[in-house]
Amino acid sequence: MLLSRAENQTAKPDHQLNDDHIANHELANHELADQIAAIYPNLLQYLDSLNQIVLDKSQQIKLSVCALIAGGHVLFEDLPGLGKTTLAQALATLSGLHYQRIQFTNDLLPSDILGSNIFHPEKAQFEFNPGAIFSQILLADEINRSSPKTQSALLEAMEEGAVSIEGVRHVLPKPFWVLATQNPLQQSGTYPLPESQLDRFLMRLSMGYPSAEAERILLKGEDRRKLLAHIEPILTVHTVLQLQHLRAQVLISDQMIDYLQALAAWSRSKVVGLSTRGLLALKRAAQAYAIVEGRYYVIHEDVQAVFAAVVAHRIHLSEAEVQQALKHVPL
Repeated sequence: MLLSRAENQTAKPDHQLNDDHIANHELANHELADQIAAIYPNLLQYLDSLNQIVLDKSQQIKLSVCALIAGGHVLFEDLPGLGKTTLAQALATLSGLHYQRIQFTNDLLPSDILGSNIFHPEKAQFEFNPGAIFSQILLADEINRSSPKTQSALLEAMEEGAVSIEGVRHVLPKPFWVLATQNPLQQSGTYPLPESQLDRFLMRLSMGYPSAEAERILLKGEDRRKLLAHIEPILTVHTVLQLQHLRAQVLISDQMIDYLQALAAWSRSKVVGLSTRGLLALKRAAQAYAIVEGRYYVIHEDVQAVFAAVVAHRIHLSEAEVQQALKHVPL
């Protein structure tokens, strides 16, 4: 094919085009690294403040923040009184996002969460009265104490960031983050979450008992929720959205993709395997963990750190059983 004079003058050899591509790629990587480095001090301050409120739970806190950066919802599951709600409130308060809390009970109705159309006689028309879900963070406390019908009211919101009421679609504020707590199913008055809703949670986390040292500090110190009342937000809406934007740009190599697929293949040898949506969730969580560690690229340790929290509730295995995959799947 003959080139015009102008094309001939601007055309570059293949090796030079390749060099330019590499240079542009490296420049983009440097820019991403600089952007993460610029926002990282705020992120560290957020993590540090959370650790001052909720003691001895640094990994649960780090994973929760990963979920925020990944744009994924979190389900805290454990016995009452172990700090689930306190951590959820701390995450919300310090994030600088508008949040509302709903105490789920067996008589809670879907309209209590979503809102409803109310008729105003003076205007002779219906007006939509938004429910508590129209916030940036929804604290769904003891979610499994409500009926399955009420639980399912959250499905569309968690998946699409919008709700449909009487045929009208209402978009929720951004970011939209659900932090839900639930008690073990062995307790009376609980209803199991449907699998379709469990799958909407990016992570399921367990608090566990605090160490003796942390518990002693709690016994001798001030109520942690009172501390929250005097703490200013660390992040802003803009910061959270920026972190979520950066997460999507975090580099994940072909080698890491191979590792993710190998872990998925291991899970699919069990009774219920990890779905493609679950695998994409694992990727997002690993990218977010890389940012929490101050990096612009994913390494094996990022995947391993989030693996159990992202996968266990999706394939009906305990976290200990899921961790076995990390021993059997080669790096």
